[in-house]
Amino acid sequence: MRYGGNTSCVSIQAGEQLLVLDAGTGIRGLGQWLLEQSSPANISLLFSHVHWDHINGFPFFDPAYRDTFEIDVYAGSLRRQNRSIREVMRQQMSAPTFPIDFDTLVAQLRFHDFRAGESFVIADTVSVNTVPLNHPNEATGYRFEYKGTSVCYVTDTEHSKGQLNPSILSLIQGADLVIYDCTYTDEEFEHRIGWGHSTWQEGVRLARAAGAKQLAIFHHDPDHDDDFMDEVARKSSAEWSGALVAREGMTLALGA
Repeated sequence: MRYGGNTSCVSIQAGEQLLVLDAGTGIRGLGQWLLEQSSPANISLLFSHVHWDHINGFPFFDPAYRDTFEIDVYAGSLRRQNRSIREVMRQQMSAPTFPIDFDTLVAQLRFHDFRAGESFVIADTVSVNTVPLNHPNEATGYRFEYKGTSVCYVTDTEHSKGQLNPSILSLIQGADLVIYDCTYTDEEFEHRIGWGHSTWQEGVRLARAAGAKQLAIFHHDPDHDDDFMDEVARKSSAEWSGALVAREGMTLALGA
């Protein structure tokens, strides 16, 4: 109850541009909040990958049912599988597993498939660099830069013991904030190799080696209750002062 139980959804406000990272169940509350705001109705939704826990909130995202919203949807994990993000989103909202058809959505939806490793710019203001991540069915890590401030979103990914991932190190170099897959502890990881996730200790090792300013410990194992996460918060901050544990509703202000 203190850290939250929704699956992955993070938002970044970069000037007038709203970036939404993944569409897990957390996107439902974000959509309700957006309808209450007078902010611009342009949204960029970027997926790390399309496993259920990262997409299953989208059919409950209220802005998708409003014709006043424009939503650009990006994914970098599907081209090599000869699939598209439009196809996956449509398939998710189809009988017999969902009652509302994809074509019911009236927002202006634009879909962009790319290959992880490519770079691009959103709305002429936000620079985006990407890397492929080690996860079953592939995943994409992101670095967003806006007016000298950088945020990295690196989930879901599995590390190799004793070897810092050079692609991730390059991606997060000097970042103001790194949001990293810290599903397990190093002790738990021994029994989870091949599951596609990393540890909070590896997140600290990466962030420190890359000279990042802050690490957000993210993607909590659902078996870790609030007391467990309190202990992770205590241990990680003792290990490195730049570490914090992500909580639902947490807001961080970065840059000037």
